[in-house]
Amino acid sequence: MNSFFAQSWWEIALRGVLAILFGILAAVVPGLTLLGLIALFAAFALLSGISAVAGAARYRRANDDWWLPLLLGLVSIGAGIVALVNPALTALALVLIMGANALVTGVLEIIAAVRLRKVIEGEWMMALSGIVSIVFGALVFLFPGAGALALVWLISLYAILSGILLLALSVKVQRLARRGQLPPGERRGIPDRRISPAH
Repeated sequence: MNSFFAQSWWEIALRGVLAILFGILAAVVPGLTLLGLIALFAAFALLSGISAVAGAARYRRANDDWWLPLLLGLVSIGAGIVALVNPALTALALVLIMGANALVTGVLEIIAAVRLRKVIEGEWMMALSGIVSIVFGALVFLFPGAGALALVWLISLYAILSGILLLALSVKVQRLARRGQLPPGERRGIPDRRISPAH
């Protein structure tokens, strides 16, 4: 599992950056309409999902656990497509889609963190990101009728916090990979050129 994350740290970083941008835009754009919020969410979910699927597809032969980021990406893409093809969604429908996406994403991130706990330090950041997603999703389903302003601030806070955690995790994984601190038994997808036979 860690070989996948070591090689695709950029995918985690990209998801973090996209989440932070989404959160900032949702908070600072004055008079953001429902249609604008839908468009922002759709773009965030699609780009985040595509990056996860691309990372999983690129390193699918390097690790048996490539399906987990793939599933995470497909969930995000699905949520983005639903928001994109139904621009006339009601506020309640949009909120529920965001909440469902956050719940599923949170569960998948926690599963990934559990699988990484014996491999790298800092896996708690992914677990915390998953917990933040689950809390956000739960709040959305518990209070679907919250006011528009409260909803925007909640979405913004969730996106920025989870984005910061994912960005910090990507930096941690990249540093470990550069220092060669990943266990040898988990480097199945990283060829060692030092022992390549001469031609």
